[in-house]
Amino acid sequence: MARVSAPTERRNPRSTDLDLMSTRDVLRVINEDDRRVPAAVANVLDELVVAVDLAVTALRAGRRVHYFGAGTSGRLGLLDAAELAPTFNAPDRWFCAHLAGGPGAMLRAVEDAEDDEVGGEAEARDCVRPGDLVVGLAASGRTPYVLGALRSATGMGADTVLLCADPHAAAARTVTVFIGVDTGPEVVTGSTRMKAATAQKLVLNAFSTAAMVRLGRVYSNLMIDMVATNAKLRGRMISILMEATGCPEEVAQRALTEADGDLKAALVAMLSGAAIADARAALDRSANQVRGALALLAG
Repeated sequence: MARVSAPTERRNPRSTDLDLMSTRDVLRVINEDDRRVPAAVANVLDELVVAVDLAVTALRAGRRVHYFGAGTSGRLGLLDAAELAPTFNAPDRWFCAHLAGGPGAMLRAVEDAEDDEVGGEAEARDCVRPGDLVVGLAASGRTPYVLGALRSATGMGADTVLLCADPHAAAARTVTVFIGVDTGPEVVTGSTRMKAATAQKLVLNAFSTAAMVRLGRVYSNLMIDMVATNAKLRGRMISILMEATGCPEEVAQRALTEADGDLKAALVAMLSGAAIADARAALDRSANQVRGALALLAG
């Protein structure tokens, strides 16, 4: 029986003359195909909701979210995890990214690493615990390293998610949540660094950002769990206080100083009129949620 290829490995009829096109036409074809990606992601939002809720449940229980991927998919997982600390002050232990071939594969391709199913199983066995959420990233939906990690995680009592670019991947029935984004064939056949990777980037951005919102790391649409590690970030904290409260800059500066640089405590104190100590106590009682703290102080 002939092997059925993944959608990303099929030839794209819109780009069969790619090497004969002008530079502008090459760019136009790529751009037109890229425009299909957001619509494909929109079709998997229901599945993404479930994945986000599982992540929030795991993190609230003191568990972790793991990304397992190979090649471009794995690098995108590493990128997403790395950006959560500076953006949301997420603890390092919350999101753990695992790349087939190890850290060196981030900068140099280690192509055979993705075939190491036993290696994926072993890595998951070493770091995944019951109650964790494990997200497998595989454009084709059948990368052995990723599937091995997912299988091992399932056996240890973790929930699992598979994010891929094949809506009919056989592994769909083996995971808790299956997110198959139908991005279709690539402009350059099999080059999953293109639409498949763009879809994964969009999904991961939405997944981790929504989880941080649900965990109270955003007030309105403002980042409020930042840590001022340099002058630029301290300036951004002051701007956030000014945006959220409508106060002048000098008032925001004074509040942030009184709160010893704790943006959340300063914000709750300013919005409620409470003392910094009372704002901190309300945050502690409301699982560090600004709106919950404000409701306690108003009551």
